Amino acid sequence: MTPGDSATSPTQARWPVVLAAGLFGIAVAEVAVAVIGSAVAGMTWIEAWDHFVVTNAAMGLSFPIGGVLVAWHRPRNPVGWLLLAAGIGHATTAAIVPLAETGVRDGWPSGLIRTLVTVASWAWPWSIGLCLPLILQLFPDGRPVFRRLMWATVVTSPLFALEMGTSPDPVVAGIPGYLIIHADLDPLWTAVEVRGLAAIAVGLVALGVRYRRGDERRRRQLLWLMQAVLLVLIVLVPWGVLQNAPVYVLLAIPLIPAAMTVAILRHQLLDIRLVLSRTVLYALLTAVVVASYIGLVALLDSVMRREAGLGSSAAVTVLIAVGFNPVRVRLQRIVDRIVYGDRADPVRVVSRVGARLDTGLPGVLEAVREALRLPFAALRTDDTEVAACGAPPELLHTIPLTYGGVRVGEMVIGLRAGEKRLGGPDRAVLELLAAPLSVAVHAVALSEQLQRSREALVVAREEERRRLRRDLHDGLGPVLTGVTFKADAAGNLLATDPGSARALLTELRTETAQAIDDIRRLVYDLRPPALDDLGLAGAIRQRAAQLERPGLTVRVEATGLPALPAAVEAAAYRIAVEALTNAVRHSSAGRVRIRIHADGQPAAHHLHVEVADDGGGSGTWPPGVGMRSMRERAAELGGTCIAGPEPTGGRVTATLPLGAK
Repeated sequence: MTPGDSATSPTQARWPVVLAAGLFGIAVAEVAVAVIGSAVAGMTWIEAWDHFVVTNAAMGLSFPIGGVLVAWHRPRNPVGWLLLAAGIGHATTAAIVPLAETGVRDGWPSGLIRTLVTVASWAWPWSIGLCLPLILQLFPDGRPVFRRLMWATVVTSPLFALEMGTSPDPVVAGIPGYLIIHADLDPLWTAVEVRGLAAIAVGLVALGVRYRRGDERRRRQLLWLMQAVLLVLIVLVPWGVLQNAPVYVLLAIPLIPAAMTVAILRHQLLDIRLVLSRTVLYALLTAVVVASYIGLVALLDSVMRREAGLGSSAAVTVLIAVGFNPVRVRLQRIVDRIVYGDRADPVRVVSRVGARLDTGLPGVLEAVREALRLPFAALRTDDTEVAACGAPPELLHTIPLTYGGVRVGEMVIGLRAGEKRLGGPDRAVLELLAAPLSVAVHAVALSEQLQRSREALVVAREEERRRLRRDLHDGLGPVLTGVTFKADAAGNLLATDPGSARALLTELRTETAQAIDDIRRLVYDLRPPALDDLGLAGAIRQRAAQLERPGLTVRVEATGLPALPAAVEAAAYRIAVEALTNAVRHSSAGRVRIRIHADGQPAAHHLHVEVADDGGGSGTWPPGVGMRSMRERAAELGGTCIAGPEPTGGRVTATLPLGAK
């Protein structure tokens, strides 16, 4: 980085912290002035409440606390700065009203008091008309969903401040501010109110769009705000019923900025889905219990034609106690299905996954993720990810997939934010899904193996055809052509030069014999003729007799062999002859033993070929064409071939399945 690059200079990295701390200090100082000023002015709790000192001070402190944290850690996110601005606006009004009240009591100059009242009237509307709508439209990442509507909110925000700041209703009794408008502008103020509702509506729609388009992280951030709004609604209900309980509002005010701060900085702090589900559940239960109690009391009262007394209250209590648990269970199921999907109904999950099997592994994983509301799901085989769905979180859980007692892969799922381990209900459903997923993974693996086998067969077939064509064209073709020319020449010389004709016929016989040998070699490469003439055991004995020499004895043991498939017979012969040839050429063996037998007579399943010599084993056998050829011939049939030295000599052992055709 060059010295002139100031993108990450210490000064630029420090100024947001300093600015945020300064704005937070201003808000705290104003709230302190509001509290101390109210005490000095002799304002009672009710008077401070009626003049909005209490609520403005609460917002003037709670909003800047969240704002300074967000601005400190995310200085590029405008939400933090808007929270600070909103708090300062409310704190300014809260601080000035007690000062104005003190001025009225102590006889301050009317111009000073009217100036204070004007500032108090114009300070807080900007928080409501500008900052809060923008916060909703920009939360949580600071990027607008509807950019033009955001600028429309900014441009029209002075209208709300104008309406509130010029209102003839003073914030301090008897002291109007400057710029008071007494004219009848109801149509304009109606338009301003509609504009305010529209700005809030745009923010709510933007939140809905973000939730619909967002990933798991974005949705969890928005759920924090939803949780706070839900709690605010729950708190405001008793406030609406108990008009003399303003403390409920003070409890509700800090919830919104606190939720926004946690959502931006520490959205993974808790499993917000669980918290939200329990909040919804108990809110609904409370509402149902209260409504049931009121309804039953009213019903019993109407039946008994008198005020509800001890007997009717007891009856209502018994009825609610009896009906509470079934209602709780049913509501819990509804809420859990919304938050956690169908994990409480494993059969439904398996059915949904089974319906997506025809869409392939990605479709199956998508069904699993949707059914359980998981952020991530993947399938892996041999440490290779074959399919995935969603964005992987930090914490993952692995479930092994087995088929026929053999591990064929694993399912990897991402834990929900706030979860440290997989819950019992989720584990039960996923373990139930492991069985069909294992079958699907095994089927996909078999399909891939079949495709590779087909490709290998095509390649091998074409290579063999090319070899045969080359041998016929380059070897046997010229020989037969020469035979034809010499036969014509001998026929032409037979009458005039019998001696030359006899010489040509002699050469013709030699070349014909060579062509026959070439044909036999080609046929032998396709399948040794001795197998058809002598069988497997006889063909191996014939070849062993050809390779025997003084000091070397070859013993072939092969009795009671079943009828062998052609491919198995040819592979066994090639492996045995190759192993025997290696023993004769590359070892000092004096005895070679070839043993061929089938297991499980009469229903044999495998053919075993064993070639052992006493040449003395040491070290390892170097890989070569012969070694590779034996292993490939066994692998082509689904068998195995093991070759190497032993303390008593060398040994080659091959196992070939008899199911090969």
